[in-house]
Amino acid sequence: MIRRKAEVVAAVRGGLLSLDEACSRYTLTVEEFLSWQMSIDQHGLAGLRTTQIQEYRRKVELH
Repeated sequence: MIRRKAEVVAAVRGGLLSLDEACSRYTLTVEEFLSWQMSIDQHGLAGLRTTQIQEYRRKVELH
């Protein structure tokens, strides 16, 4: 799963897929894709291990 997420981010960054195409093909929201991208930027591939619950808790703590 981590590798697939990284490949999708790389494909969008490399211009192989548009953001809209990636979201449609992989049933993602723009927010979900952007969270993958941000996680890679901040923490590398290990950042993609964050579960949805951890992501939710982090957002709640920010507010």
